[in-house]
Amino acid sequence: MADGYIAGFEPPALSVIICTHARPAYLEACLDGLARQQGVRLLRDAPVLMGGAGPGAPPAEPAIELIVVDSASPHAAQSGIARLAAGAGARLVRTGTPGLSLARNLGLKAATAPWTAWLDDDAVPEPDWALRLVAAIRALPDQAVAIGGRILPAWEAPLPAWWPQALRGVLTIVEWDGSAEATGNAPLPQCAAIYGANMAFRSQDLLAVGGFPEELGRIGDRLLSGEEEEVLARLQARGGRVFYDGGVTVRHSIQAARLRPSWLVSRLHWQGATDALRDRRRGWPRRAPGAAAKLLLQAPLLAWPRDSAALVRARCGAAYNLGYLRGTLSGQAAA
Repeated sequence: MADGYIAGFEPPALSVIICTHARPAYLEACLDGLARQQGVRLLRDAPVLMGGAGPGAPPAEPAIELIVVDSASPHAAQSGIARLAAGAGARLVRTGTPGLSLARNLGLKAATAPWTAWLDDDAVPEPDWALRLVAAIRALPDQAVAIGGRILPAWEAPLPAWWPQALRGVLTIVEWDGSAEATGNAPLPQCAAIYGANMAFRSQDLLAVGGFPEELGRIGDRLLSGEEEEVLARLQARGGRVFYDGGVTVRHSIQAARLRPSWLVSRLHWQGATDALRDRRRGWPRRAPGAAAKLLLQAPLLAWPRDSAALVRARCGAAYNLGYLRGTLSGQAAA
């Protein structure tokens, strides 16, 4: 554990990290949700004596520490973020370099608990989120390194009728309420994916694989992703076990600006670039020849009006293949 905790008192059971960039309104809702957590004690409260109050006493509420990472917010937003962090009793970490993976790694280095959980700044945890997560972690086997939970949508506008059902996942929605484990070479089922809006890792194991790869993940307006999948793959390669518990639930805001054809097509372009970058780490991107052949037929779709909903599923396929080829040929995701 890091210095700063009083000898004889319980260290935190969980470090909760929220990375944010110039979105104080969302951050406030997230922190309000954490303030309403039941059955746990935030470290802004009095320390919890180790061992309870004696024989027969109820166990002490698990202690939770909060860390807010301000990821290169402009000056106008910094004071509001600092005020919200202070009001929530959270430690504030600030970086002037943009990048979600970088921000997450800074939060990881600041954390002191054996398990580290992440919430997106636009995700609001259910009142029993922390208690359920701590209970789930305590029941995990020693080889467990990661656990994800349910991410329910909080729609800021209705999902358009044209939105392809198969692409709901790009909105970071995980609605399954069951439990699962990744076994051997079999990943978690698609209905139990682990996303950054609601996930936790054993801190020492995550540090051992270098944290989140900083060439992946959102950087400014580049919609790169794949950092969670890359970390999970590294951890499993070392013998770690990965779990999902649908009782650990958050509600994730789905902004109206994302429910447009232009956003969805762009998101698939960046997914293609992400997959190419991940494949490059393992050698030559194996999907490049197929992507090139498909794009020869799909090229006219790239000239379609950006905000038209017509042929949106096919245009997403073309955008993905273009992104994959750009990631293959340039080694970076130039839009």
